Amino acid sequence: MRQEPFAVIWDVDGTLVDTAEMHFDAWVRMANELGRPFSRDDFSATFGRRNPEIIRFLFHQNFTEQEVREIGERKETYYRSEAEKGIELLPGVSDLLAALADRGVRQGVGSSAPRGNLDLILSLTASAKYFQTIVGMEDTQRGKPDPQVFLVAAERLGVPPNRCVVFEDAIAGVQAAKSGGMKCVAVTFAGHHGKEKLEEAGADRVVTSFDDISADDVLTMLADSSEAEV
Repeated sequence: MRQEPFAVIWDVDGTLVDTAEMHFDAWVRMANELGRPFSRDDFSATFGRRNPEIIRFLFHQNFTEQEVREIGERKETYYRSEAEKGIELLPGVSDLLAALADRGVRQGVGSSAPRGNLDLILSLTASAKYFQTIVGMEDTQRGKPDPQVFLVAAERLGVPPNRCVVFEDAIAGVQAAKSGGMKCVAVTFAGHHGKEKLEEAGADRVVTSFDDISADDVLTMLADSSEAEV
C-alpha cells in the first residue's frame, strides 16, 4: 500500500532567517516619509502580517489599492537593499531542511512577505532547492491568523492539512496553523514572542532553535497527528 506523503511548511522571517531589524528600519523610514512615527509596539502588533493589513493598521486612511501597493513596495525596496548585504539561515535550519528532504518530506514556504523578498532570501541562503512550493503575499487575500497561506501551500504540495506541520515564530502564524488543522512547531530564537505566548496560541511544541528538534521528531508528530484523524 502506497504511503501518503507528509509536509512541512516554513514561515520565513524569524523562522528560516532573522531579518526583523531590517524590516523594522524599513518601516521606520517609510512611515516617517508619510509623517508618522513607527514604534516597537507598532512592530510587535503587526509582525507576521501582510503589508496591506499593516498599512491600514498604521495609517487608518482610505488608501486606494494602488496606493497601498506603492507604499508596500517602497518599504520592501528599503528592506531588500539591506538584505542584499547578507543573510544567513538560523541555527539548525540547514541541517533540518536537508534531513527532512532525505526522508521524503515535502517542504514549502508559507509567508506573509512579498514574493520578491522570498526569492531573494532563498537565493541568498541557497535554500530554494528544498522547497516544492512558495506561497507569499500575492497568493493570498487574507493574512495570518487566517490559515489561507498555509492551506494554499498544503494544497500545492498535495498533502492534506492533518499531514502537515508548520514552523513558525509568531503568534498570528501559530494561530493560522492551528485553525488550518495543522501541527505547529514554534521557535523562539529570534525572540519576537516568548514560549508562554506561543503555547497559549496553540503551538504543539516550542523550541529555542531548530537544533532542538530532529527530522525524526517531526515525523513522529506528523504520524501521531494523521493517525488521530483516522
